[in-house]
Amino acid sequence: MSAAELEGIADRLDDINDQLADLAMSALREAIEAGEQKPELERRITRARRAVEKASNLLRDDPSAAGF
Repeated sequence: MSAAELEGIADRLDDINDQLADLAMSALREAIEAGEQKPELERRITRARRAVEKASNLLRDDPSAAGF
């Protein structure tokens, strides 16, 4: 697998990361509007987003960003 292919996958993961961040914000906004505490759904989405971000950083071989 070439470096360009890995970079392309990392870019797609970055897009997924952005989508997950938007979904987490929507879940949080809906919970606030309903007068609820921080919803479990938002926590799960945020955990998934962090994992995707870590994967993207690992593919780019950025050891400073992969440790979280």
